[in-house]
Amino acid sequence: MYWYRENYGEEGGVDFNLDRRGEGMWWGSFINGASDDHEGKPACDEPWFRVPFGEAPPPMPGVPTPEVLAGLAHQFTRVPDTEIALNPEDAEHQVVNLPTWIRTEGASTEPVSVTARVEGYDIWATTTAEPARLTVDPGTRDAVTHPVSGECVIARDGTIGEPYRRGRAEETPPCGVTYLRATHATGPYRLVATLAWEVSWVGSGGSGGDLPDGSVSAPRDIAVDEIQAVVR
Repeated sequence: MYWYRENYGEEGGVDFNLDRRGEGMWWGSFINGASDDHEGKPACDEPWFRVPFGEAPPPMPGVPTPEVLAGLAHQFTRVPDTEIALNPEDAEHQVVNLPTWIRTEGASTEPVSVTARVEGYDIWATTTAEPARLTVDPGTRDAVTHPVSGECVIARDGTIGEPYRRGRAEETPPCGVTYLRATHATGPYRLVATLAWEVSWVGSGGSGGDLPDGSVSAPRDIAVDEIQAVVR
């Protein structure tokens, strides 16, 4: 209160343009109590200033930029779990030397976008995470991945892999694995399908760029049997 009286008197005060409410906002600096930058906190002393809606605030420390908003949106970007389907469908009854077809299911490969903006001003950024590839780790060296690299590419329609259909028994799946040894003596193999996501952003003023990528894994326990003849 001493500081207030010294600057504005007993009955004075800051003119916050209350008669022009809805036409703009007051901007001020605040110290982040959670920050470890104790030496930098005293520098957070910019005086209050008003910026009408639609106008750009002055470029100064602490004013949100598209880059800052992109980082904020990136923190709130949540991609779905990786959902895969197998054929044969029963993970506990895969077969030695018979290709297991793998594909993604549901919304697990749909792009995800998040926008952060300063309301009333043309300051915004949108991050978009898009699936890039599915990497299959069969969980054992006694297996062959399809393709050999183990990286299944995403199709133009956003899907990865294809479902098995009758008559394709002699084909190699575009995404899958062929196990070469049964699991009777070792226990189930731990198959892990990892979907990689590439993240980019665009923002006001023509800004944009790339952000750190991410990935989501889906583990499955796979039991492999030895069968002489198989009818799908």
